Amino acid sequence: MDKGLSLPEIVNYCKEYGFIFQSSEVYDGVQAIYDYGHYGSLLKQNVKSEWLKEMVQKHNNIVNIDSSIIMHPMIWKASGHVDNFDDLMIDNKDSKKRYRVDVFFEQLLAEGKISKELFDKCNELVNNNSLEDIYDLFVENNIKCPVSGTCNWTPVRHFNLMFNFRDIDDNTMYLRPETAQGIYVNFLNIQRSTHQKIPFGIAQIGKAFRNEIIARQFTFRMREFEQMEMQFFIKPGEDERVKYYEYWKEQRMNWYVNVLNIPREKLRFKPHDKLAHYAKAAVDIEYEFPFGFKEIEGIHCRGDYDLSNHERYCKKNLHILDPETNESFIPNVIETSCGCDRIILMLLSEFVTNESSDDKQRLVFRINNDLAPIKYAILPLMKKQELTTVARDIYDKMKLKYMCSYDDSGSIGKRYVRNDIIGTPYCVTVDYQTLEDSTVTIRHRDTMEQKRVNVENL
Repeated sequence: MDKGLSLPEIVNYCKEYGFIFQSSEVYDGVQAIYDYGHYGSLLKQNVKSEWLKEMVQKHNNIVNIDSSIIMHPMIWKASGHVDNFDDLMIDNKDSKKRYRVDVFFEQLLAEGKISKELFDKCNELVNNNSLEDIYDLFVENNIKCPVSGTCNWTPVRHFNLMFNFRDIDDNTMYLRPETAQGIYVNFLNIQRSTHQKIPFGIAQIGKAFRNEIIARQFTFRMREFEQMEMQFFIKPGEDERVKYYEYWKEQRMNWYVNVLNIPREKLRFKPHDKLAHYAKAAVDIEYEFPFGFKEIEGIHCRGDYDLSNHERYCKKNLHILDPETNESFIPNVIETSCGCDRIILMLLSEFVTNESSDDKQRLVFRINNDLAPIKYAILPLMKKQELTTVARDIYDKMKLKYMCSYDDSGSIGKRYVRNDIIGTPYCVTVDYQTLEDSTVTIRHRDTMEQKRVNVENL
């Protein structure tokens, strides 16, 4: 019987086995910021490599970019982030605790402390930006702070999610809250230098920063995170929009199922109930985490909002010329955007399991071999020089092609267990028979089956 881990168990697993740690832990940590350990960083790198392979390597009309984290501040004015990128916040005067209104009501609903009708009413007021009515909702329904137990609230107010700082000239600068704008402002540079024609895409993996009011659920919602985005530029027109919007919905869902091996029944499309100010259509791909279905990727039709606004603010021509029709236009954009950290959490949720059979238990990470942090563990049966010398030689040859580990500490059984836990697909054991006939034992992580093969065939 296989049993997945709860979220607290995943957090403990990540710390104990070197995947993810609380950032600055020796100083009691920084909320919603995490560091990746050896195995976590290797896993993350493999996920990014698979995404780049899927988006860039497999498409001759998608190219890559790596734009700056800090950009001209007017970019964020043009994109709407300075004026619109905020959440509604309320503070309890007694506990000094700060809450994001919609998330707080979502939590109250999940705990059975409010009715669905009251939850829907709150969402309606949030969507309508009715700050005074939201405050009245708190007071009239005696909504209490979970910490202080009182209903002593501040007025509801907007809280911009961008981190800002002052440069040497005292200008207000921002850490980017998304990677997409770096693509838009480099759109013509990329198009001209790579000789792309419409339709084409620009992909990017990079860090983004959001000063979340409430960050929760481990790495699902972080203040510093990594995005994997692709902006696909198309001709204006309803037919073009629908065609590529549906195409990328299918492509992205297939990646999760066919490449990451996520069961289709654990994934779903969820259309947006309310569209962002720039969107003409939007849908999320959600995964069923231990805490419910949550977004891992968004597919959006952004229209020409971003490029048109940048053209207006920078006062430069951002039109593109179609050489076939001699038509000049600002392209529309289909965006696919996923969070790398959320994908890591999804993989841990799906493939780290407690297995029980014949009164035996083991913890195993059944990750796709291509994504596994370590591909081969080279293990001498015992820490004897005649065995370790051969094992080291095998390791030195195999590490040139695969991410391998060498381990001669403890019993062979314990070393098998350690590698099952971190997801190593194959353990190669060097024993005394190796010295006689140059064969080794390969043990498979998932089946635990063992077979002997010649060293030359490894």
